[in-house]
Amino acid sequence: MIRVLGINGSPRKYGNTYKLLSIALLAAKELGAEVSAIDLYDYEIKPCLGCLSDKPEACGYPCIIEDDMKGLYDEVLRSDALVIATPIYWYGPSGQVKNFIDRLTALENMIHHSGYSWAEGKVVGVIAVGNDGGGVHAVSSLLAALVAMGFLVPPWGFTYYASKENVEKDLETLRDAANIGRILVLAAEATRGVKRWYNPAVKLEGLVEKTLTSSAERRKEELSVRTELVSKALRVASESAREAK
Repeated sequence: MIRVLGINGSPRKYGNTYKLLSIALLAAKELGAEVSAIDLYDYEIKPCLGCLSDKPEACGYPCIIEDDMKGLYDEVLRSDALVIATPIYWYGPSGQVKNFIDRLTALENMIHHSGYSWAEGKVVGVIAVGNDGGGVHAVSSLLAALVAMGFLVPPWGFTYYASKENVEKDLETLRDAANIGRILVLAAEATRGVKRWYNPAVKLEGLVEKTLTSSAERRKEELSVRTELVSKALRVASESAREAK
């Protein structure tokens, strides 16, 4: 059975962030997934101390910080997929969500201990909710970090809602949230047989040489065109400067 974990990153446990997260989880449950949810503001999540910047091997599971992340790590590790829902605080996620994401580095950095990220291949979706703008920025910053950790983002794996009106009036966003739940289950099922995604020993022999040869050939073909283009641009800029005087 696919396990989907919902992360509510809002201190308002009943608001639009929760509503969209709930819809995503219920849709996942309808596909047969086992779903659960946690409210991040019920937990003490201290900021990351950046141990890996002193020595990469110093960061790993379990994190040495004494707080509630140990239990949250275990919830993530037990799950096949995550839905992270956050309010939009100044164009980004809430501070509690940011701390949670930063502390997931302990799972990603297990590559220095076991040879792979413990987050690798887990499917993730993101939901962001705010009174006004910042939805794309909040979602993209989270997705960039999660993908870099090894999480898998499926097609249509995010949505955002930028309004202070109750989200139940926006059928398109509700539909997007329900589809996130559905898509996460489908993606987790489809990729379950993939043991490792990132291969640190991927073969490079021949690839670099072929690329450098190809690049040199393309440069030779394009050089005259680029030279003429730059010369023309310089002439236009010079003429424009003279006219401005």
